[in-house]
Amino acid sequence: MLNSPRFTALMFLLVGLFLCEQSAVIAADQPYFHIQVVDDVTGRGVPLVELETVNAIVQVTDSAGNIAFSEPGLMNQTVFFSVRSHGYEFPKDGFGYRGARLEVTPGGKATLKIKRINLAERLYRITGAGIYRDSSLLGQATPISEPLLNAKVVGSDSVVNAVLNGRLHWFWGDTLRPSYPLGNFEVPGAVSELPGDGGLDPAVGVNLEYFKGPDGFAKPTCRMPGKGPTWIFGAAVIKNAEGQDELQTGYMKVEPPLKVYARGVARFHPQKAEFEQVVEFPKLPILFPEGQALTHRDAGVDYVYFCKPYPLVRIPATAAAFRDPGQYEAYTCLQPGSTVEEMQIDRTDAGKIVYGWKRNTAFVGPAEQQKLVALGKLKSDEVLLKLRDRDTGKPVVCHTGSVNWNAFRKRWVMITVQHYGTSLLGELWYAEADSPLGPWEYAVKIMTHEKYSFYNPKQHPYFDQQDGEVIYFEGTYTQMFSGNPVATPRYEYNQMMYRLDLADPRTALPVPVYQANGSAKFYLKTNRNSPLDESANSSLEQPIQEPEKKPVQASIQFLALDRAGVDTVPVFSISDKQGGMRLTTENPNQTDATGDQATDDKRLGDNVQSPLFYAVSAEQKSPSVTLVPLFEWIHDDGMQRQYRIGIQQPSAGFKRVEKPVCFVWKP
Repeated sequence: MLNSPRFTALMFLLVGLFLCEQSAVIAADQPYFHIQVVDDVTGRGVPLVELETVNAIVQVTDSAGNIAFSEPGLMNQTVFFSVRSHGYEFPKDGFGYRGARLEVTPGGKATLKIKRINLAERLYRITGAGIYRDSSLLGQATPISEPLLNAKVVGSDSVVNAVLNGRLHWFWGDTLRPSYPLGNFEVPGAVSELPGDGGLDPAVGVNLEYFKGPDGFAKPTCRMPGKGPTWIFGAAVIKNAEGQDELQTGYMKVEPPLKVYARGVARFHPQKAEFEQVVEFPKLPILFPEGQALTHRDAGVDYVYFCKPYPLVRIPATAAAFRDPGQYEAYTCLQPGSTVEEMQIDRTDAGKIVYGWKRNTAFVGPAEQQKLVALGKLKSDEVLLKLRDRDTGKPVVCHTGSVNWNAFRKRWVMITVQHYGTSLLGELWYAEADSPLGPWEYAVKIMTHEKYSFYNPKQHPYFDQQDGEVIYFEGTYTQMFSGNPVATPRYEYNQMMYRLDLADPRTALPVPVYQANGSAKFYLKTNRNSPLDESANSSLEQPIQEPEKKPVQASIQFLALDRAGVDTVPVFSISDKQGGMRLTTENPNQTDATGDQATDDKRLGDNVQSPLFYAVSAEQKSPSVTLVPLFEWIHDDGMQRQYRIGIQQPSAGFKRVEKPVCFVWKP
């Protein structure tokens, strides 16, 4: 009996089942090998870093920079991981490979340090599933309440948000769910508490409380009449007729292939957590709410500006104006009544172009401006939008973005994505201006993506820290429009949060330096405390105050930094013997061996003088193509001085000093 074939077979079966059970127990209990990728300067975990084994197993760090690695056959082995990430760089080894050999053991850990190339710092993913997947597998605490799946949302398109009744309201575009490829195409939404009022530090994360449907999935909040998706843009909180705050937004209805067939305005109902239709425009209007909204007072009137990314469309900040297409106006060079299809330039009898706020007239964005120049209707020196790379001078054609006032810089700042840069929609730029209208002259690249998109960036001014020194923004990370056939697992089609330190000298941008016209003496001013008069035309002349408090006009002579940048020198303003201005790169605050001032000129202002601006040293051997020499011109009387970036004589009796004072940026 014990030796019968049936008994032997039974014993083999029992042993096999036992071994299978033991194998399952071992597999279930086997701990992970913990890999964390951290910023080599801050030590903070870096999200969205790809690690790939020699046999092409790809793992991606979660929002804490963690990977929980457990691959049968590779445990208790030496494993090489290639390391790569958009805007970050891992050092090469002797053969040129960027990666590391790790001893992969259950329960072990390795920390890899990666260098950030981006000026902006990647912080965390805001939407989607598995935000802290690997941290959870490793048993680590996570900063947000829903680290794995919130309201069954696995992917969300671009965000618009606004503060209503003390809470931050968030709304997204098309949103994916786990159970089927088609999800919510009528605007999911959520709320969160503001930092300092129950909300998380934005450096840590955002706790989103979604508006949910009966099935637990993020519910539609903006069902508008008609077939196809509903998208919203230009959401803003304004006062209604009773003086109460209302959240209003523009909406559009879309049909294949991405054709807009209807537009209107909707109002958010807080109790229902839904938008209600206010009006559907009887026909597609010339101007409408789009992009990101900005509220700003001009000439005593409160306006809502719509930024795409330039704030060139506005309405009075009232509920009545929001729903009335006749009250929308554009800052444009077109003749009143012009449409995008028929763009006619507005000129005086003398041929001078006329920019101004005009109703029922199309605005000229970057794409329209390029078209007008190509058609010969607009000259290159007549364009309003001329943003370019600070270092190379190459044009930066903006696609979308947002504009906000920044208390630290005391200027308007823009975060924008470039159209047709080194990627189609993956390069982000930072720019500054004296007013919402500009002049937007130079920008610096703060983020790059290799063959991947990061579009519709949105800055969150309510997250500003250190009086605006640190700002936060997010955007949509997706393979769409990138040409990349491979989507990043979990991160694809979701929102990523970044922050930017504006105190970083690498973000320093040239600002206009104005010369007073018609004043008794020559002097320059960087205009830090004089907002641009938005009624001015494209010459951007504006009133400022001379030290004598006499109103004068000012025009841009050149651009320079108003703070120290990389490899820059301070330029000081000293009164000359006629009470005018003399520029010098010698520090007038320094004393010589006798204790006397190092210069015989009289210093202006307090005992310690601040630089008027910062520039590049005249000793620079290979200045950037965007730089031009700033020359000093001395009058025949030996006392009066003027400063110009060209070699054309400013007026009779002045002679140019051969060596420039410094290099500055050309307007």
